[in-house]
Amino acid sequence: MTLLIIRMKVIPEKRMELSQAIASLIVSIRTESGCERYDFCQSIEDENELCLLGEWDTLEDLKKHLESERFRILRGALNLLERPYDMTFYTVFSPGEMEGDLTGAHHRSS
Repeated sequence: MTLLIIRMKVIPEKRMELSQAIASLIVSIRTESGCERYDFCQSIEDENELCLLGEWDTLEDLKKHLESERFRILRGALNLLERPYDMTFYTVFSPGEMEGDLTGAHHRSS
């Protein structure tokens, strides 16, 4: 699985406009091939700190998304930000994919 994280700080007066634009796009992004999850979050400390979280089956699926018309529209909406967004992605392994079986591991505390 590949995890996409986009962190952003919106101009306070544009928060509602950006939130509405992203909310309308998320519905269709979630239908893209390989998209397992796509969420839009707001910080509890600062309502102008926003985050998009996407889970993709493969890195190839994520690359297709980043080249898509939907992502181009999303990038256009990000012009409402106070500063450039920060985009990071990670390859994530589930415990079953890791070498050795961790399900039988025991933790002992003293």
